[in-house]
Amino acid sequence: MHLKRWITAIIAVPLIFFLVFHGPPRLLTFVVIVTVLIALWEYFRIIFKGHEKFILHLTPPAYICAVGIVVCAHFNHLDLILLILCFDAIMVGLISMPLFKMDRNLPDLIAKQVLSLVYIPIFISFLIFLRNDLEGVGWVFFVLCIVASGDVGAYYIGSYFGRHQLCPAVSPNKTIEGSLGGICGNVIIGLIFAFLFIPSLIWPLALIISVVVGMAGQLGDLFESQFKRASGIKDSGSLLPGHGGILDRIDALLFDVNMDGIYANITGTMENLFTDKPFLNLSLKSRASLSKVKDLMSLGPDFSGAVQV
Repeated sequence: MHLKRWITAIIAVPLIFFLVFHGPPRLLTFVVIVTVLIALWEYFRIIFKGHEKFILHLTPPAYICAVGIVVCAHFNHLDLILLILCFDAIMVGLISMPLFKMDRNLPDLIAKQVLSLVYIPIFISFLIFLRNDLEGVGWVFFVLCIVASGDVGAYYIGSYFGRHQLCPAVSPNKTIEGSLGGICGNVIIGLIFAFLFIPSLIWPLALIISVVVGMAGQLGDLFESQFKRASGIKDSGSLLPGHGGILDRIDALLFDVNMDGIYANITGTMENLFTDKPFLNLSLKSRASLSKVKDLMSLGPDFSGAVQV
């Protein structure tokens, strides 16, 4: 198991390094789309266990909408992402009408299908938003390093020193000692990385972010484990030897990248996206309208007359 994990990591790390540092944004978006589609397939394999007859009916809108969500993230159109999410809910609701007589628990599957778009494509789209920032490369690698260090710390500390279960009902193999080991790994790597590659991030904030993002990653891991536990499935897939499926590998990242995005939003480190691109802010049309108003205001005393109807 250990050897498989390291072989997979040795192959994946250079590819990720090239993708983020030297790959064009379109390539990153393409890789994210492929990752999302595989993760969705694994997610549906989990939640539709015992209800496989509905997979072909309820999941196609999710795949189509997931691609649309990632493409919208590439162009920083958050408003369209919300519309796509609403469209999927309407479509799956329409498709479910003639199927309800076959299974009274169908609404539960519908809710989990709609959740899939928030949980996977929308969450991971923050990776693209971060990459589009002026310091995006540093922030993306910061998140990836936090995820990797927390995973390694939790795995090895938990394996050798774990005695007390963290959340036995969800994941009996995870321990409190492993969780603390993961947080320590987050802090050590987070501080080193922030010092070397994100000089604008002072160490107290780097410490706080490392802890918060690390805890979010563990929550993401447990969140996915709930679905697997409920369906009696150990791994979401077997695509990555020693790691399980794609969803098993990105479950922590899905929560981590959101916490990083929230921090970047609050502190204004992504200010260029707020002023030059419509990310979590006004739409392009609204921005154009405000620009016209500012131009009129620059007319001085004659401004009131310029806007009279």
